Amino acid sequence: KVLDLIVLLLIHSTNTKNRKQTEKVLRSKIRLGCMPEQLLQNAFQNHAVVIKDFFPSILALAQMFLHSAYPAIVSFGSCMYKQAFAAFDSYCQQEVVAALVTHVCSGAEAELDIALAVLTDLVALHTPLLLRYATLVKTILDCTQKLNPCQIRKLFHILSTLAFSQRQEGNYIQDDMHMVIRKWLSSTVPNHKQMGIIGAVSMIGTVALKRNEGDGASLERPELSRERDGQLSTLLDLVGFCCEQTPEVFALYYDELASLVEKQKGNLDLQLLDEFGKSLVEDFPNDFVVDLNPTVDGTFLFPVKSLYNLDEDESQGAIAINLLPLVSQSELGRVTDGMSNQTKRVVSPICLSPSFRFLRLYTGEQNSGSLEEIDALLGCPLYLTDLDLEGKLDSLSKQEREFLCSLLFYALNWFREVVNAFCQQQDAEMKGKVLTRLQNITELQAVLGKCLAATPGYVPPPAAFDSEALEAVPPISAAGPVRKRNGRKKKADGSKAGSADRSQVDDSSEANQPDTELSELEKSAAEKEAGNPLAQLQSYRPYFRELDLEVFTVLHCGLLTKSVLDTEMHTEAREVVQLGPAELCFLLDDLCWKLEHMLTPCSTRRLPFPKASTAAASNKDIGFSHLCQRTPKEVAMCVVKLLKPLCSHMENMHNYFQVIKQNQTVEEEPGVNIQEHQLMSCCYQQLLQTFRSLFAWNGFTQHENTDLLRSGLQVLADRLKPGETEFLLLEDLISESFQYLLNFQQSVPSFSCAFILTQLLIAIAEKPVAGWKREKMASLAKHFLCQSWVKPNGDPERGSQFSSALYTLLCVYLEHTDNIWKAMEEISSVGVPELINSAKDGCSSTYPTLSRQTFPIFFRVMMSQLESSVKSIPAGKPSDSSEVQLERLLQWNIAVRNFHILLNLVKVFDSRPVLSICLKYGRLFVEVFLKLAMPLLDYSFKKHRDDVQSLLKTLQLSTRQLHHMCGHSKIHQDIGLTNHVPLLKKSLEQFVYRVKAMLAFNHCQEAFWVGILKNRDLQGEEILSQAPDSQDSAEEDSAEASADSPAEVPPG
Repeated sequence: KVLDLIVLLLIHSTNTKNRKQTEKVLRSKIRLGCMPEQLLQNAFQNHAVVIKDFFPSILALAQMFLHSAYPAIVSFGSCMYKQAFAAFDSYCQQEVVAALVTHVCSGAEAELDIALAVLTDLVALHTPLLLRYATLVKTILDCTQKLNPCQIRKLFHILSTLAFSQRQEGNYIQDDMHMVIRKWLSSTVPNHKQMGIIGAVSMIGTVALKRNEGDGASLERPELSRERDGQLSTLLDLVGFCCEQTPEVFALYYDELASLVEKQKGNLDLQLLDEFGKSLVEDFPNDFVVDLNPTVDGTFLFPVKSLYNLDEDESQGAIAINLLPLVSQSELGRVTDGMSNQTKRVVSPICLSPSFRFLRLYTGEQNSGSLEEIDALLGCPLYLTDLDLEGKLDSLSKQEREFLCSLLFYALNWFREVVNAFCQQQDAEMKGKVLTRLQNITELQAVLGKCLAATPGYVPPPAAFDSEALEAVPPISAAGPVRKRNGRKKKADGSKAGSADRSQVDDSSEANQPDTELSELEKSAAEKEAGNPLAQLQSYRPYFRELDLEVFTVLHCGLLTKSVLDTEMHTEAREVVQLGPAELCFLLDDLCWKLEHMLTPCSTRRLPFPKASTAAASNKDIGFSHLCQRTPKEVAMCVVKLLKPLCSHMENMHNYFQVIKQNQTVEEEPGVNIQEHQLMSCCYQQLLQTFRSLFAWNGFTQHENTDLLRSGLQVLADRLKPGETEFLLLEDLISESFQYLLNFQQSVPSFSCAFILTQLLIAIAEKPVAGWKREKMASLAKHFLCQSWVKPNGDPERGSQFSSALYTLLCVYLEHTDNIWKAMEEISSVGVPELINSAKDGCSSTYPTLSRQTFPIFFRVMMSQLESSVKSIPAGKPSDSSEVQLERLLQWNIAVRNFHILLNLVKVFDSRPVLSICLKYGRLFVEVFLKLAMPLLDYSFKKHRDDVQSLLKTLQLSTRQLHHMCGHSKIHQDIGLTNHVPLLKKSLEQFVYRVKAMLAFNHCQEAFWVGILKNRDLQGEEILSQAPDSQDSAEEDSAEASADSPAEVPPG
């Protein structure tokens, strides 16, 4: 209730000693959803007079909440700022603005983004009020070095709105903005020039907005229009002058103008748009389009050839994109021309795609969305060269290979922008051409992959111009496109540090569980290369133009027919154009990256000393400039609309692999098409990843997104029960969706697909957790663990991705099974003996995923899960009944028996990782035993002496084995292992004295004595060279012996 919030604010403001507790309660209530933002709004609107007295506490809490790692708390803090600004007096408003400016100038990325978002909302809702404090807001201009391009856009949108708010007070802000932008545009530092372009276009966008005729200030329009138009003209002239000689800056100008038109679609003054856009639009045909001719004049590195013409019937008035001559002029002209053409405007192929993007958005805005004026550009050919390069690459010079790579990058980026432009056209012929362009992209990417592999050290022309000059993108060498070795992938690609097979990991990595929340795209990059034709180009993602979200509407397309017309306009043939596996793989790959970027939550860990530089922050957004202008909810809504075609594609994949499995079972087909199998498997994995990214989005936990979640689940449930899901409850929709997705378990073609399907089902099941879902999850995980995973070529799956997925899947199985100790005993008593008796490269017949290479993974999971599971056994209390004590003793007996079985496996599997796991988790198990089991033994010794004796005897064998491992570590002088020894020895010594105390508590201290335990190796053989010449060693051995002896209890 509102009263609860007011009381908490009262306590926080008056009781300084209990502030921490009050803040903790508030955070907890917000995270649990007990204190929604609507309640906060009601408090401010209905009780502003009361709450105003707590303003210092409100400000302090809001500042603290903005530092939180939890989105719900951050959102609540930003709401506090907005409500305080709207409800309180000018002093409080000034303090709010000052606090927000401080957040922006702090340099902390998350804090900065939220503060700018709050200021953006305030300037939209309370422009006249915020204008009073424009001087404060303007001070952010002094901290622009801490802002990335996206944040610069937000800042200039705020300042421009204040400056051009039809009030006289905004004039001085205009002057300051003009001064800053002129300074940046005149700078020789590329980063400053970029900020100048972004700032200038933001100002242009504010000036060019349509004015509301009902606005009382609109009377000022006639008097100010000439002055404003003059300012706009001056600014445009300055931008144009600064861009002319630098293609990258000109390309950024085109991109920013295009983004402006797209964002303000329908809200721009068409007359002003025409003023600043017409000349730029007219440059495109003059610079890049030529009449199609059989021959092209000029001398070039390669013979010019017209390719990819979709309008071959139209012989009259045909056009072409003059690509190869322009690339030749750009790449080679830099060397020959030097400084001779300073006054001439530079025409560079770098500007081809950005210029076209602006042209199509400008044309659409001026013609109510129609692109009929420029539709010839969809099917027109490009001037390239013969791309049949089989066997020719080695004979080319380095300059020729690099030229060819650049040519292919420009061509690919042109096609990507063409697809962006025409993907939403409804005409069947246009749709067919768009699908053909997607085929052209996949064909060109295959050629480019070969060229890049033969051109080490090549750096492509830029395609994203709002980054920090791509300086932080690591140079790409031959290792970039060429298949990685040992499963390693450079950190530059955003992946985890590469590691060799999990069985070879060292001691330090044993403590680190694989992060199951990491991007599957990142974790699987090395393995995906075998099946994904796009994998070798992933390093070059920053050099490709971004696909718009609207492109994925192509996924709705089934079979389309494209009329191939002859010159007399008669239908001569009908060619079927289909969205094939290669095109589907290309689209899904891009969609997965987008969802990974927008819907995957950031780590909740906060770095204590974050880097001041924003290079890393801005470079992670390279290739997502347009996407980042949308909210995660908007992206989720787009994907929910795509769920129907995505389900259809996934069902097609399911049927494809079901047929393959049936054929393999009855041996109708001795083999499969490996390349097609890999491509379809890649599509299957990307489809599952898309579903997982969507349903694992943490935004679904917020109440306002429940309807969106329901819409998504309804699509899945409707596949099982068509037409019956409209009125189902959310819980029923979740159950039906879970069952629908569970049906795909029989057809998953690879272990990575099985892993992602499991994660997807967990994401769905977590919405409300039910017992039957736990059983299903355990059964599913065991089904995948008991399945043999073989590649199409017959090799077993392995590598770092396989190991990481296996670790997580085994954890899922043990965490969801109803009896974890029984499951572990089955693996260690059935699966491991089968492995021991198998051939060198063999595996367990019951658990085919258990091999000698994967044994350390199984062992580590079982040890860690055993240690975690015994923590759930309550500690003994004097008030416990005899039956309760007996039940808990039985539980400890089972756990200790499992512990003993696992430790004994070291005699067969004595590799370093296994020893490290034993030393680490052995200590942790003993510590838990001391904390929880010993109090139970204290109170149950007299009533259940035989059970206690049996328990200690079994543990005795385990502690001896641990002692032998300590000796082994010292003999081999392995630092990684010996680091564990002191803590383990300490725990074993504590165990000795704790047993002695337990016996004393039960008046049986005479049963305790000290003996000498001999040093033995892992096989139990005495180490003769380790004579007890050290007093310390003897004492430690005696202590260990005493731990093993207290089971000798006299019968009386």
